Amino acid sequence: MPWFFHPMDFLIIIAFAVSLWAQFRVSSTFNLWAQVRASSGMSGYEAARRLLDRNGLYDVSIERVPGKLSDHYDPAARVVRLSPSVYDQSSISAISVACHEIGHAIQHQHAYPMLTLRHRMFPVVRFASGLAPLLLIGGFLFQSLNLIGAGIIFFTAAVAFQLVTLPVEFNASSRARDLMISEALITRDEERGVAKVLNAAALTYVAAALISLLELVKYILIFNSSNRE
Repeated sequence: MPWFFHPMDFLIIIAFAVSLWAQFRVSSTFNLWAQVRASSGMSGYEAARRLLDRNGLYDVSIERVPGKLSDHYDPAARVVRLSPSVYDQSSISAISVACHEIGHAIQHQHAYPMLTLRHRMFPVVRFASGLAPLLLIGGFLFQSLNLIGAGIIFFTAAVAFQLVTLPVEFNASSRARDLMISEALITRDEERGVAKVLNAAALTYVAAALISLLELVKYILIFNSSNRE
């Protein structure tokens, strides 16, 4: 059962390198456009609050949380949480990230199908993603196809969750860009910077999903090869 090294590992290593590059790019792009003040002069908090109010989401609050790029929307608590470099600043980066999170809040408001599916998958995936590595490691160590097969099933759920996340993130960014223009938070000239910040962030999700998908293919190939022996 050749699991220590597999031909698929070449592709996985390349995908991992892309992921590292994506992480670097999102940080460098954010830092670059954090130096450019938005013409509206609004902080990330002010831009987020305006979009929430314009869309009737008065009950969604905004919290300032520690960390760098720790920004997220919590659908259970109906809270948008923004990091200090987003909450307090009036840069292109700050309002781009803040409005992206508002995009998620608006998705929630309108029951965007992929977001709804993601929320429903989360409890199962949280359990599956923790158990899958144990099953796969146990299967390889004990040469058990049953454990490997079970691990693949659980790992598939985790990969599916990452794939569902992609349209959710891209849609939130698309909503954010449209709203930022319509509400005059940015000018047409500033849209280029917004696109660079949001696209860099989206690339990290694509890279992570690619790694997981390649790993899944690797496990399936190993399972099928071992099953024929």
